[in-house]
Amino acid sequence: MSKKNVRNLALDVLIDIEKKRAYSNLSLHHVIETNELSAQDVALLTEIVYGTIQRRDTLDYYLQPFVKGKIEPWVRLLLRMSLYQMVFLDRIPDRAVLFEAVEIAKRRGHRGIASLVNGVLRSIQRQGLRSFDEIKDDIERLAVATSHPLWLVRRWVAQFGLEETKRMCEANNLPPEQTARVNAMRVTVEEAIARLKEEGIEAVPSSVVPVGIKMVKGNAAKTSVFQEGLVTIQDESSMLVAYALSPTDTDVVLDCCAAPGGKTTHMAERMNNKGRVVALDIHDHKVKLIEQQAKRLGLSNIEAKQLDSRQAHTQFAAETFDRILVDAPCSGLGVIRRKPEIKYAKNENDIAQLADIQRNILRTVAPLVKRGGTLVYSTCTVDREENEQVIATFLDEHPQYELDETLASRLPSSVAPYVRHGMLQLLPHHVYSDGFFIATLKKKGEMI
Repeated sequence: MSKKNVRNLALDVLIDIEKKRAYSNLSLHHVIETNELSAQDVALLTEIVYGTIQRRDTLDYYLQPFVKGKIEPWVRLLLRMSLYQMVFLDRIPDRAVLFEAVEIAKRRGHRGIASLVNGVLRSIQRQGLRSFDEIKDDIERLAVATSHPLWLVRRWVAQFGLEETKRMCEANNLPPEQTARVNAMRVTVEEAIARLKEEGIEAVPSSVVPVGIKMVKGNAAKTSVFQEGLVTIQDESSMLVAYALSPTDTDVVLDCCAAPGGKTTHMAERMNNKGRVVALDIHDHKVKLIEQQAKRLGLSNIEAKQLDSRQAHTQFAAETFDRILVDAPCSGLGVIRRKPEIKYAKNENDIAQLADIQRNILRTVAPLVKRGGTLVYSTCTVDREENEQVIATFLDEHPQYELDETLASRLPSSVAPYVRHGMLQLLPHHVYSDGFFIATLKKKGEMI
């Protein structure tokens, strides 16, 4: 398939995301699965789609002086993706980008639109890009230069400072990498890498997590190594949760918001397929995903149930579980690299509402932990209202709990320096994994 068609497909995906609020990864996956694309075409398609979304506000800033009057949404998307290629993809000649943009405009619109697209792109080519120096406010300049909403950058600067926010925003615009967790019950990291190499996948050991590997070339999810349950696709930050919880093979564990099952199965593996892991999710189809993962990995110690975790107290008696994981619904602001549209879709009201849900889940499951047991709270976000403030409120309301100051000793040495008072806040640039938060709480008293 030609690059010309790949750019058409890229525009289709961008329109789908913009009009239907589709998730970029799901929309991309659908297009890749329903079209015969070479590995090179898939790489270009993915680069154009993710890059155009990641750099949306920056691209609009560059386009603004050259676009007069109102234009149709698809034309703006075409201009964005074309300008993205001209500015950020050095290997593609401008003349090729211009030609393809004009051809797409002709086919989807008419000669007048093609002339507009050609005129805008050639004007930028001649006159150069608009300077960010025109923006005098430091925070606003950072927001535009890294294409993050101004409200979000202001919020992060207030929480982390300007320099840390700058590094975080820049890391969010790096391409995501595929990582996987090795099923240590069945294979070593070295053996998994060797098996993947036989199938044309280049992988290296993770520098973050002992059981992790990072794909240098190829997609591990398409291999027999994955199908046979030797590896699970999972971000390195997510792998840290099982280390924090550290279940034993005699424990009864509750995973409150478990789908699609990455953390559930990791805990079950660390328990050597012994003990018992009860995995809850509110949606039946997601419960089936957990069951499919367990079957693929050969795990029989997982019991998946359809249940809103806020109703867990109606199904389980107090002090039933040795350890409970609350991997709470959150804003997802730590996974912007993988889902760049998230940063444009969320607002401050969303964060406040999610924090309320998070507090309610913790309140509900807290009585279910045995005395002396462990409660781990985690999110894939970097916002303190959803993280440290949720924990502070919980501890104020539950004096029978305390932060576990030994958390760092259970985590890999790569992330232990980021632990403060029983809480880990990883920002995207710390180890170049997802932004992630983990708090470990101990219930006071002797284990019964």
